[in-house]
Amino acid sequence: MLFDKKGNNPLLAVGYLLKGLSLLTSTSLRSFILIPILINVVLYSAALTLGYYYISDLINQFIPSWLHWLSWVLWPLFFISFFIAGFFTFTVLANLLASPFYGKLSSKTLVLVSNTVAEAKEQPLPLVVSAELKRATYLLTRAIPLVILSFIPGLNVLAPFLWALFGAWGMALEYCAYPLENAGVLFTEQQQLLKSVRLGALSFGGVAALAITIPVLNILIAPAAVIGATLYVNDIKLD
Repeated sequence: MLFDKKGNNPLLAVGYLLKGLSLLTSTSLRSFILIPILINVVLYSAALTLGYYYISDLINQFIPSWLHWLSWVLWPLFFISFFIAGFFTFTVLANLLASPFYGKLSSKTLVLVSNTVAEAKEQPLPLVVSAELKRATYLLTRAIPLVILSFIPGLNVLAPFLWALFGAWGMALEYCAYPLENAGVLFTEQQQLLKSVRLGALSFGGVAALAITIPVLNILIAPAAVIGATLYVNDIKLD
């Protein structure tokens, strides 16, 4: 498989993500959307609740009573940190748990937009989970050096920009994987294909990553991104 160079167009790539959001209300896709959304709701709610109590305990234990007025500064920092951490942890975990549903969602989306009866061939569940773990490992091994860089004085000024690029690339790899896996394209080849349309892929992944940091939208963006990535890949692939 090859990708058409028009896939490098950022507006084209982001447009398909917006189309993915609009298709969330499709009745033919609903059954494959509800469970992933429920998984996201449970994970993010649990993380937010646990984080609230842990941060509350930390504030009570480590800040003297006469400095408790600082808590109004620490709480906003907590929420910012939560959504940043959620991007790299809860999103990966939620996608791992929902990966079997995302493969089916991608397949059904292709049937919907191509007006055909035949569905894309879905990969066996063990292969889907293995691919998801491989992507998670790939992202983790590249996140660790960025974490270290973030603590090096002087160089850490570059960290926010590198994190943004890393996040955009990671989301592009994550969501484009489902339609590519259904087409029989494995992880190594997926990377090469997306590198051939790097600007478009980074634009798609960057907007998806930004949406993940926005409350409520972060619950909906994953299935929308799977749908959008399916439309994007279907449009730019060359048989």
